[in-house]
Amino acid sequence: MIDLDYLHFLENILTANRKNKFLKVLENRTKHFTIAVEDVFQMHNASAVMRSCEIFGIQELNVIEQRYGKSIDKEIAMGAQKWVDINKFDNVTNCVDTLKNKGYQIIATTPHENDCLLDNFDISKPSALFFGTERDGLSEEILRKADGFLKIPMVGFTESLNISVSAAIIIQNLTNRLRNSDIEWRLSEEEILVKRLAWAKNSIKDIKRIEERYFSEL
Repeated sequence: MIDLDYLHFLENILTANRKNKFLKVLENRTKHFTIAVEDVFQMHNASAVMRSCEIFGIQELNVIEQRYGKSIDKEIAMGAQKWVDINKFDNVTNCVDTLKNKGYQIIATTPHENDCLLDNFDISKPSALFFGTERDGLSEEILRKADGFLKIPMVGFTESLNISVSAAIIIQNLTNRLRNSDIEWRLSEEEILVKRLAWAKNSIKDIKRIEERYFSEL
């Protein structure tokens, strides 16, 4: 449960414009879709995917770090790391099992004989969309465990797109369709309160000192 008194205390430190911006952004946030990236070697690509998640309203990004260590490229993310929840996993199995337990179907974004074109993808089911490495694509383990396959239609000679470009195209398409649907895709009231508190804390300088003062006076 969120401590509403503490939330209101922190939000009173913020400007009215800041608080209103939080509420407006949260109206368009969703966990109906979540994004997962597997062993993306070039970190600026993972950071760009995070930026697309933030811009188009995806609240959670899952990062599998089985082979390469990850650190956020702040210049590419442009502050998105403050507003998007990042879940890190050290192997594919943990990531897939966690997302399935949350009720997501696993969708591999890769050309496949049973794939689905982007515009035909069924948006009604909560889905975890997996993106693979720049050179090799998704691992065989994810392809075996996938519940479905999704691809972007292409009409040129080139057979693939950069991961950050692919993610941006897919995220924009699916979230736009979602917001124009009758599907219950928004965050719950409790989830919104959790984000309001986290974002308020991320926005206040010297938050540790302020927290210490607040709780010492209770």
